[in-house]
This record gives sequence, structure tokens and C-alpha cells, in this order.
Amino acid sequence: MNKTIPILLILILCSCTAEQIKTSNTSGQTSVTTASSRHHSILNVESSDKQNASNEQENLFPRIVRYLKQGIASWYGPDFHGKKTASGEIYDMYAMTAAHKTLPISSYARVTNLENQRSVIVRINDRGPYHGDRVMDLSYAAAKKLDIDEAGIGKVEIKAIAPEQALAQLQNTAKKQEKSVYLQVGTFGNKKKALKLQNKIAAHQLPQPEILPSTHQGSTLYKVQMGPIESSESAHKLNLQLAKLGITTTQFVTETDQKQISMIQ
Repeated sequence: MNKTIPILLILILCSCTAEQIKTSNTSGQTSVTTASSRHHSILNVESSDKQNASNEQENLFPRIVRYLKQGIASWYGPDFHGKKTASGEIYDMYAMTAAHKTLPISSYARVTNLENQRSVIVRINDRGPYHGDRVMDLSYAAAKKLDIDEAGIGKVEIKAIAPEQALAQLQNTAKKQEKSVYLQVGTFGNKKKALKLQNKIAAHQLPQPEILPSTHQGSTLYKVQMGPIESSESAHKLNLQLAKLGITTTQFVTETDQKQISMIQ
């Protein structure tokens, strides 16, 4: 099987505690409900384990891409913005990501709103939902583009797709909008950590990433991105080089995703 980029499954231990969070109901009104908070312990993966995980992932993808399910999706935002996800990265409510119970961490899915047929591509970087019979928790940005942000929930179809499909579809959409696709290699709540990653990559004769701050309600996240990505071959080569540095949780983002929240309001 041809792989465009190597994606490693990250082993996680999840422990959940109940807390009060604000959600939107079907009438668009805000209410307080009890849901499980996302607290995770991340296991360190040694280099030999990474290789085994990579081989296992290669065998797993033919089965993953057959995943197709319909159900109710919700979204989560301010209460979790800036906190760690199950992948270990920082949750950014303005990135195109989602939480799912079983799809592998760092895999991609196309989510379609069955009411208006709008579709988005999200990367799975968290576990959930932990509320009722919902099948997916979307980021705020994904819910906004699907037009389910005000209702709080919506009926969707989830189709798992291979990384090369995700990249091709994002590039096609970006081209129509005269935009570009970038490789995001990290998100941090601390600028020093973003600078450390930027310097680490540049020190290995790779193109120096750009650090893009994103501020919400006084809280700033620092996104480390490289690109633009011109082809699947260049993305594959870059991910191989980054994997040698231990950087494996990368994701594709469009130029629109780099902007502030005003771009999606």
C-alpha cells in the first residue's frame, strides 16, 4: 500500500472525571450539563515501538477507510481550548479537528452535515464524545463550517479517509479559493516551547517553520507550521524527516485555518 505520510498510533491511558460544562441545545440556547472532562495520561513510545506502530498502522488503514457511520455530532470549545488532547497536543477550537471513540489518533475523516450536505475534513486528535449517544465531538471551527454551531448538534455522516485523500481534497479546495496547504507540526500554549521546536527543526537543515499566534479571550496558542505543501511527495518526504526528529503528530491545514477567528465568523 502506498503511504503518503507516516502516521503513528499513540498509546493512551484515559481517565475521565465529571465536570460542569456549557453546551448548546437544539434551540441554540446555552445550558449547563454534566459531561466527562478530557484528562489523559500519555505513554512514551520508544523507537522500536514506533516502528511496530507504523507497520501496524499500514495494515490497519485498509480497514479504517471502510469506516462509514451516521449519527449525531456535537462540538466542544471554550472550556477545553488550550488544554491537552488525547494525542498530547494542545486543543485549538479553531483548528479542523475532532474527538472520536475508536478512529485512530491522527487519522482523517470527512464529515458531512446530512441536513445541508456541507462537508469538512477533520483530523482525529482526541477521544470522546462522553455524552449520550453522540458519535463525534467536532472542534468549533468544524462545527461552524458545517453550520451546526448554533444548534449545538447535528446529524452527520462520518467517512474515514486515508491521509493522501485528505491532502488531495484539501489542496483541491484551497486551489479553488486561491489558497495554500501547510503542514502544522505543533501547537503550544507557551511561546518558548514553540520557539524550541522551531529551532530544533531549523538546526537539522530543514526549512524554518513559522510561528503563528492565535488569541482567544486573552489566551494565546502558538502554531508551528511549515510550507506551503506543493505535492503529496513533498509532504511524504518532509514527514519522514520530521519523524526522525521524533515529530509525528503533524496535520494539514489550509491558509484559512491560519487566520484569526474573524475568518470563520
